[in-house]
Amino acid sequence: QKELVESGGGLVQPGGSLRLSCAASGMDLDFYVVGWFRQVPGKEREGIACISFFDGSTDYRASEKERFTISRDKGKNTVYLEMNRVNVGDTGVYYCATKEALVTTVPNMCEVGGDFWGQGTQVTVSS
Repeated sequence: QKELVESGGGLVQPGGSLRLSCAASGMDLDFYVVGWFRQVPGKEREGIACISFFDGSTDYRASEKERFTISRDKGKNTVYLEMNRVNVGDTGVYYCATKEALVTTVPNMCEVGGDFWGQGTQVTVSS
């Protein structure tokens, strides 16, 4: 049974750092593009960063590119989102999602989302 489990969320002060993890089971991420998405109440879910698990190519939303880094660990079948210099605008529920690499591109994944989603992890930036 396929599963994506996000972890690493929590309360962080402005200017701080946080690392989110997305661990996959029941699926080999080598065949997928994986993305991180943020959901804020009252707003549409937005793509933050996406990665081809097979070759590591990435795509970022312009506003996060200088502060966030998406990476993967093939041995752990896990994708990470390193968040640095966070601000209150980064607050939200962060979801990871996958889509088969044969039917998408990395930029397209970040634009339209995935087919399979995790349960999300809450990130709150506050002093």
